[in-house]
Amino acid sequence: MDRSILTVPVQKIEGEASGPFQDLLAVEEPLEIRLGDKPVAITMRTPGHDYELAAGFLFTEGILQSSSQIRRIARHHSAKNARQASNSVTIELNPDVEVDFERLQRHFYTSSSCGVCGKASIDALQVQGCTMLAPEIPQVRSEIIHRLPEALRRQQDVFERTGGLHAAALFDARGNLVLLREDVGRHNALDKLIGAEMMRDHTPLSDKLLLVSGRASFELTQKALMGGIPILAAVGAPSSLAVETAQRFQMTLLGFVRDGRFNIYSGASRIQ
Repeated sequence: MDRSILTVPVQKIEGEASGPFQDLLAVEEPLEIRLGDKPVAITMRTPGHDYELAAGFLFTEGILQSSSQIRRIARHHSAKNARQASNSVTIELNPDVEVDFERLQRHFYTSSSCGVCGKASIDALQVQGCTMLAPEIPQVRSEIIHRLPEALRRQQDVFERTGGLHAAALFDARGNLVLLREDVGRHNALDKLIGAEMMRDHTPLSDKLLLVSGRASFELTQKALMGGIPILAAVGAPSSLAVETAQRFQMTLLGFVRDGRFNIYSGASRIQ
C-alpha cells in the first residue's frame, strides 16, 4: 500500500459539465521525531523515507554531525497503536554521544521564531556548524543548469500523479541525477535527501548541486549549507534572507531556473 497517495471522490467541473471523479491527493500526516525517550519535534510530512527525514532533520539543525553517532533508528515502540507508531520515529544515539536537551529546547524555540532579525538568523548558522564554502568548486556549465528542471520533473513520480508535492534533487557537476526526494513540505524533501546522503557517509556534499521545485527560502539555504552543498538552484524566486545567507557563506544561489533562463544571485564564479 502506497501511504503517500490517497484516492478521494470529487465532483469535477469542466465548463458547463460536471460529474463524479476519483482524484489522487498527496498524503500529509504528522511525524514525531524522538531522541531516545524524548520527543524533539513534530513535522507535517508525506509518509515515506521517514528514517531519512528524521536523521536529516537532526543533521541539518546541527544536532547530529555524522551517521556514526546513530546506534539505531526505529518506529516508536511505545506507541499506542500501529497508526501512531507509523507516525513516530525514534533515533537512539551511541552511548558516548551527548546531547544538551536544554540547549536543544532553546534552539528549536529560536528556530521556530526565526530569530529576532535576519542577521541573528545568519549568525546562528556559524554556531550550528555552517562553514564558508570553498570558492569556485565545482564548475558547472550554464547548459547543464538549463537541463535540471526537466530532469527533476521526469523523476517526480508522486507529483505527476497528484500535482501536490515539492521535490529536492541532488545532481553532480555534469547534471547527472544522484538522488531525489518528494514531500508536501519543501524543507522535508530536503531533509529526506540530505538525511539519506548523511546516513551513507556522503556528507559534506561539496561537489554536488541542489535543485528545489519551489522558491529558495532562508530555511532551505540553511539546510543546504549544513549539507555542504555549494550550489542551490530553485525553480522559483529566492527570498532576500536566502540571498544574504548565500553571499555570506560563498554559496552559489540561482533562481527562476526554468524555460531556458535563470538568475545568479550569489557565487557566479562557479557557473561557466
